[in-house]
Amino acid sequence: MGKGGEKLVKGLDHGQSDSDHETFCAWAKEIQECEKYYGTNRVSGLRSGDAIIKHEIYGYNELEKHEDKSFWHLILDQLNDTLVRILLAAAIISFMLAWYDGGVDSDKFTAFVEPLVIFLILIVNAMVGIWQENNAEKALEALKEIQSEQATVIRDGTKIHNLPAKELVPGDIVELRAGDKVPADMRVVDLISSTLRVEQGSLTGESEAVNKNSKVVADDADIQGKRCMVFAGTTVVNGQAFACGIGCCCNTRRLARCDHNFLGARTRKMAQKNALVRKLPSVETLGCTTVICSDKTGTLTTNQMAVVKLVAIGDTTDSLRDFKVEGTSYNPFDGRIHDWPTDGMDANLQMIAKIAAVCNDASVLWSGSKYVANGMPTEAALKVLVEKMGIPKELDTGLHSNPGDILRKMLHAMEYYNSRIATLEFDRDRKSMGVIAKSISGKRSLLVKGAVENLLERSTSVQLSDGSVVNLDQNTKANILQTLQEMTTNALRCLGFACKNELLEFDTYDGNEDHPAHSLLLEPSNYPSIESDLTFVGLVGLRSSWIRVIVITGDNRNTAEAICQDIGVFGQGEDINSKSLTGKEFMGLQDKRSHLRQSGGLLFSRAEPKHKQEIVRLLKEDGEVVAMTGDGVNDAPALKLADIGIAMGIAGTEVAKEASDMVLSDDNFNTIVAAVAEGRSIYNNMKAFIRYMISSNIGEVASIFLTAALGIPESLNPVQLLWVNLVTDGPPATALGFNPPERSIMKKPPRRHDDSLITAWTLFRYLVIGSYVGAATVGIFTIWYTHDSFLGIDLSGDGHSLITYSQLANWDQCSSWKNFTVSPFTAGAQTFRFDDNPCDYFKQHGKVKATTLSLSVLVAIEMFNSLNALSENTSLLVMPPWVNPWLLIAMSISFGLHFVIMYVPFFANVFGIVPLGLNEWILVLAVAFPVILIDEALKFIGRHGRGFAERCSTILPKPKSD
Repeated sequence: MGKGGEKLVKGLDHGQSDSDHETFCAWAKEIQECEKYYGTNRVSGLRSGDAIIKHEIYGYNELEKHEDKSFWHLILDQLNDTLVRILLAAAIISFMLAWYDGGVDSDKFTAFVEPLVIFLILIVNAMVGIWQENNAEKALEALKEIQSEQATVIRDGTKIHNLPAKELVPGDIVELRAGDKVPADMRVVDLISSTLRVEQGSLTGESEAVNKNSKVVADDADIQGKRCMVFAGTTVVNGQAFACGIGCCCNTRRLARCDHNFLGARTRKMAQKNALVRKLPSVETLGCTTVICSDKTGTLTTNQMAVVKLVAIGDTTDSLRDFKVEGTSYNPFDGRIHDWPTDGMDANLQMIAKIAAVCNDASVLWSGSKYVANGMPTEAALKVLVEKMGIPKELDTGLHSNPGDILRKMLHAMEYYNSRIATLEFDRDRKSMGVIAKSISGKRSLLVKGAVENLLERSTSVQLSDGSVVNLDQNTKANILQTLQEMTTNALRCLGFACKNELLEFDTYDGNEDHPAHSLLLEPSNYPSIESDLTFVGLVGLRSSWIRVIVITGDNRNTAEAICQDIGVFGQGEDINSKSLTGKEFMGLQDKRSHLRQSGGLLFSRAEPKHKQEIVRLLKEDGEVVAMTGDGVNDAPALKLADIGIAMGIAGTEVAKEASDMVLSDDNFNTIVAAVAEGRSIYNNMKAFIRYMISSNIGEVASIFLTAALGIPESLNPVQLLWVNLVTDGPPATALGFNPPERSIMKKPPRRHDDSLITAWTLFRYLVIGSYVGAATVGIFTIWYTHDSFLGIDLSGDGHSLITYSQLANWDQCSSWKNFTVSPFTAGAQTFRFDDNPCDYFKQHGKVKATTLSLSVLVAIEMFNSLNALSENTSLLVMPPWVNPWLLIAMSISFGLHFVIMYVPFFANVFGIVPLGLNEWILVLAVAFPVILIDEALKFIGRHGRGFAERCSTILPKPKSD
């Protein structure tokens, strides 16, 4: 391990300390001055003796290696959580109280069950955390880049080949050739070839190799401007040179690591999506991400777009038809179009489909595991819409998709009936794209899509639903613009569709360059005149996943803007003058926050590390939850500062990976979108778990309270309640963590990081469900004593005696009742008699059947309640139980455990219960099932209610994560 400059350099001519090395600006000094400072010579290099002394001072030229944590240290790390500490303290106190009350006598041993179970849970939790940490670090080790292991160095006038790069020291003269990875920060002192080009994108974000030379630059030059410097980890693309090492050896501090928590199980699912989680709390943080800041490297793509609303012209110019479109992915089978005509599409809808399909350069393909877009996300979303519209019978060609191609009949039909012969490319002035298409009958038409306002300005007519064309008057235009305003207010990106069926110049045009009309297409200035006198046919509204994308790159502005427009960060025709700044321009703004608050994407080019940090800092101070992606050394500070840092696994540097919370093993930006969806799903599943546990526990408390309030015997004893709490409830609660995400999970805006888990409305729901659980548990206990049948179910088969409710409520006065007798009753193979003391009918053996019914109702009702927790507001008719097969398995396990303690005599005696017959089980299920109906009613109110459910105040805020 390097000593990090703790000692002074002694015995060298310049006599400088390590701290002096750090402040010596070699890029601003002439070569001779650098040679003197480092005690070296570009011809003979360092003296061997000097190299040995420097090595003693600085240590090895490598990142500091850390000793692995001990097993006990890892266990202590798992206890570094407030909730875990509370549980540990509770277990210790409970254990001490149990010991004080009765020691280890067999009759008192049940008092130790609770602390022992808590200890067991904590141990299992710690082992899972340790296992996850080890797995994450092993995977990270596998992703580490291959470091430059050897270098060619001149020492004592002799060229030393294959010197281990870790033995380099400041002042070493290193020979660099094409293909070499630069082993340290170095000053170029001599060019052997005419040029030297270095790929330093990992450091600066630049996508192209940079020319290097040996000329002096200003001491305050930015990283990109230091042309005489080459930096560790970058790669020589071409050329050959000698360079003097100035930044060798280790002087780093360990980067902080977050402790792991109970979210470990979900990281394995994210790993299958190529997202390696290093810090487990970041899994949940992803769910509330509002801004993704990314450099422009690799295959950056924005999050998916989806059409959510289609507006078509009606029967008259005064009527517009709105269609809600489901689905958030590029899967054409994801969702449907509401209120879509079942008797076929009219002419207006067919024209919209035709324009969306033919005036389109994108494609949607099956990648082997999911549907992916090739091209602009907006255009891909239009093709998905076309497929969801279906195909009219008159257009069905009978064609089938090619293998691996998801396109269904509608797109094939459009391509079959309409061939594209010319394209009028999009430009910012007219804000539209047009194509000239030739129908199967030979008729040419112009199909246009673009900004709605611009198309309306160039339109003179409108197409009605029956295909007829009428004049576009001011009222109709105002109506369309009003609809557009409403859609944009709801954060929808809108596109309009128009067509032109009379193309005199192109009537015989087939793409032939000799045709007179071809010359019109060669000059873009002619496009506005061609796209005039249009017929407006409709518009669509598209929505992304509500996550803003901000691109922060080291590239020059023109390159970055071109790429951002290609990948959809900026919309077609969008004015980006106020949204594209260099890093220095941004730092010079008087009001930086106002600039960052603009809607939509933003671009910062020529950005330095300090610019990235400032952007992330301001976004966080403004309440945004920021995810920062990066792969270079220059990204590390911002990765650490962001709420969640995301590094690239393949192209990422070691520094970036160490600074990150998550690593993308496939370097694919789209993986972030999948990870965000998983984060949102985890948060929803956490709410499902809490909803299930709190409502169930309220029910258990309610049953105890009702028993005491009514004055009846205890329906459940402590051991039974403990069994339900710690064992029976466990499998369903765990399985709820595997609930699939709801369809609309990526259509909803991100929650804030301080959003509450429990509001007044959710608490009200907990109380309603809990009250029913308590009433049902106590109710069936009372029914057994007071009824020989209930809901048409015969309960008299066991021969038990019936009493009045008044007697049950005053059971403690039984000894004063005259002529009170109780008949024997059977339960399984046992017969219970009360000849000696009829009052025992209300005690342990007498109430065993009623207690068994209460316990069975509690178990059954909590199993049904776990089905309610599948979704907060979605009905079980829409999200049926089998969407989470793990929950069905967990319910089976819990019921199985209940059957074991009921039908195995040894356990039945321990828990004080008896076997139930068929009629009794029917009654149990009949009493338990209504909990589903009650929650369905509450979900309906949650979905459709106004005021109360929507505006309930916060009761219990969610604590901020560290």
